[in-house]
Amino acid sequence: MTKAAPCLAPPWTADAIREVLETPLLDLVFRAQTVHRAHHAPSVQLAALLSIKTGGCSEDCAYCAQSSHHGKEVDLTRQPLLSVDDVLAKAQRAKDAGASRFCMGAAGREVRDGPAFNAILAMVRGVRALGLEACVTLGMLKKHHAERLAEAGLTAYNHNLDTGPAFYGQVISTRTYQDRLTTLRHVSEAGIAICCGGIIGMGEATQDRAEMLAVLAGLSPPPESVPINALVAVKGTPLEDRPPVDPFDVVRMCAAARITMPKARVRLSAGRAVMSREAQALCFLAGANSIFYGEQLLTTPNNDTEADKVLLATLGLTPEHVSCAERIAPPRRAF
Repeated sequence: MTKAAPCLAPPWTADAIREVLETPLLDLVFRAQTVHRAHHAPSVQLAALLSIKTGGCSEDCAYCAQSSHHGKEVDLTRQPLLSVDDVLAKAQRAKDAGASRFCMGAAGREVRDGPAFNAILAMVRGVRALGLEACVTLGMLKKHHAERLAEAGLTAYNHNLDTGPAFYGQVISTRTYQDRLTTLRHVSEAGIAICCGGIIGMGEATQDRAEMLAVLAGLSPPPESVPINALVAVKGTPLEDRPPVDPFDVVRMCAAARITMPKARVRLSAGRAVMSREAQALCFLAGANSIFYGEQLLTTPNNDTEADKVLLATLGLTPEHVSCAERIAPPRRAF
């Protein structure tokens, strides 16, 4: 008998997940919290996020301010790759402020060999030496890139699916869905944890959201971290006129991610800055247990740090200091 992949019982189909997403809200939150407490303590991981290279990306992602396809319309200052010393100084400040994971994002289509990649490897080694988890998002990467990142001690690699496969082509044309899955396979085979989620509010249907979660839950091993992003409609991008996301839709996505991927960190990510304290509390009740901590995401504002401290203290949620390796040790498996 073939051993079942972790976190994949029951086998989640898109139709089954759509039923979960459409469950009456209070029933859904209760179910998600029950699953959550079976696998997690009442704590929240604080992850700091830094753009180490900003702008000039050749991809045409309709939501992204960093795409060169609509860069002239977006108010964004391009920034070359930061120095290793500068990044590590910011990582130390993030640790001093309470973060346990330091995430680094470099705008670009894919990883290329050369001095820039070598510098990023040095950043990863330096962040790990500080006692922090290290995560990077660098676009597509080949097998040997993943292996070098693993050798440097990388904790997790972020590479979001963004949406379900059927809707994907309406958001991005320069990279296929399979391209993203291939990168995730390289990451997994190198023994690096996968950080992978998506964005809601881009015009997708509930079925598209369910299909994305079905793909994520079907990965073997499943993602260690699942970012749930609400679209931040940036002026100058093709999605600038999209209406704000209903906070209850974010709650539903957090709950469905928790139910389908019980052991993962569910990260309440972009869009949190415009959510009320009460809406954020409901997301935590629905199973979210990680946030980006600090007042800037890659190119958009985030919540006030002190306000976050007060909110977490009010809710009785303590910062999580258990490392990814201690929580989940992903086997070196293909999908």
